[in-house]
Amino acid sequence: MAHWLYKSEPSAWSWDEQVAAGAKGTPWTGVRNHSAKLNLMAMKIGERGFFYHSNEGKAIVGIVEVIKEYYPDHTDASGRFGMVDLKAVEPMKRPVTLDDAKKEPRLATMILINNSRLSVQPVTDEEWAVIREMGGLA
Repeated sequence: MAHWLYKSEPSAWSWDEQVAAGAKGTPWTGVRNHSAKLNLMAMKIGERGFFYHSNEGKAIVGIVEVIKEYYPDHTDASGRFGMVDLKAVEPMKRPVTLDDAKKEPRLATMILINNSRLSVQPVTDEEWAVIREMGGLA
């Protein structure tokens, strides 16, 4: 099963808001990058990802799960982009900051480290395990 990382500016959509949405989850709208779109299209129900606060905080703060696969994004007037629905699963016991991730040699090739602008990105099984360990979830 694949793993992912989803970026959101806390002032636009925060981890606390994701948690408050409960089991019904929320649509992950607003992705307007073709690489990120392809990642969304590849997602399957039950796959999990990290919820990352970008710009403000720059830290992985929780884990979310895909509860609805790719479908058209109602916020995209062009009709070219889609979204998935996500629900919060659990918070990180310790947020994993971007600075901490950059210092961890086992994460040297992680997309978050090398392409920090990509809003939705895959995470390898090894990266998943390392970040969970760093966040107190291992």
